[in-house]
Amino acid sequence: MGIAFDYAPERPEHIDAILNGLDRYNPETTSVFQDYVAQQCEDRTYDCYANLALLKLYQFNPHLTRDETTTNILVKALTVFPSPDFSLCLHLLPPYLLNPASSTVSLRAAGDAPLSEAVQKLNVLNNLLSEANYKGFWSTLDSDDLYADLVADVSGFEELMRIRIAVTIGQSCREVERGVLEGWLQMRGQDFERFITDICGWGIDDTTGVKGTVIIPVNKENEAKGTVVRENVQFDQFAKIIHRAYEQPA
Repeated sequence: MGIAFDYAPERPEHIDAILNGLDRYNPETTSVFQDYVAQQCEDRTYDCYANLALLKLYQFNPHLTRDETTTNILVKALTVFPSPDFSLCLHLLPPYLLNPASSTVSLRAAGDAPLSEAVQKLNVLNNLLSEANYKGFWSTLDSDDLYADLVADVSGFEELMRIRIAVTIGQSCREVERGVLEGWLQMRGQDFERFITDICGWGIDDTTGVKGTVIIPVNKENEAKGTVVRENVQFDQFAKIIHRAYEQPA
């Protein structure tokens, strides 16, 4: 049985009480949820259900919206890809935020960027992750100071992303060339080897390829298994259909 969508093991009791009562629609709880988002960013916890509740409050009370909190929610949603959390959050934001900004608008400093620009840039990162373009994700993240500003509040963002990328790779691959995986994880040398062996539990075969090959142990996701589908339909089950075909119309 899967984990319930609204379950978060680290959720404080007062947040749980709000989410399970009428106060979740009370504008006065907005500040409580905002503080909870800041707490998630600091201690590396995540509560999608509470974050969606805050975005819903922003929908009902636009004047209470805090741009920084909104972007922090989106960044936290990136750290749990390939789950659809980012898309869920995106659909609770005003549609105009995804409209491309005019090319004539002058470039702004990272801290002065409007919410629409920030949302669009984070959406670019989400699209790259969805396409499994991990090398493009890291190069895009390093291409603009605005990205650094957007993820600054989320503690351990890069580490969290590497773990999620590694989990996804482990579900789909058995072997990956070391040079390719270094680009996907944006890591080199001893840091790469330590991450692969100590955190991921994978191995490195230095006897193959130019830089070697990373060996990923077999698991239920990456194991190749043939599936045989057998239909067991008895002829008697079609008796009524065949009988009707020979009936005379009334």
